[in-house]
Amino acid sequence: MKVAVPVKDDSLTFFSNAGHAPFFAIFSVKGGGMFKSFSLEVLVKNPKVDSDEEHHHDDEAHTCNHDENDTQHVQKHTLMAEAIQDCDYIVIKKACKNTVKSMNDFGIKIKKYNSDSSEAKKILSEMSSQLI
Repeated sequence: MKVAVPVKDDSLTFFSNAGHAPFFAIFSVKGGGMFKSFSLEVLVKNPKVDSDEEHHHDDEAHTCNHDENDTQHVQKHTLMAEAIQDCDYIVIKKACKNTVKSMNDFGIKIKKYNSDSSEAKKILSEMSSQLI
C-alpha cells in the first residue's frame, strides 16, 4: 500500500492545501494493525503547481474558485492525480472539489487529517488505523 502526503519540501513538512502543495511524499506502508511502518519511497513534484500561471504554492490558505467547466484548470488537477496514481491514499487537510474529483477518478482514497502535527511521518502514525 502507498500513501501520498502533500509536503513543502524534503523536510517532509505537511502542506495543508493538497492542490497547491509543491511536492508529494510517497510512503509505502508495511505491516498491519497497530504495527504499521511507513517508509519514504520518493518525493514527487506536484505538476499542477509547476503548470499554474498563478503561483499559490506558498499560500496554503488559497481557495480554488474554478468549476468543472474550466477544462484547462481541471486538466491540471488530472496531472496532479496522475503523478501519484500508484497511491492508494492521499492525506489532506483541505482540497478543492477539483482535487477531490481527480483523486476519485484515479481511485485514490482521501483521508482527512484534522490535527496539528506538521511532520508527515507523525501524521501517518496518527492516522495509521484509517489506512487499511
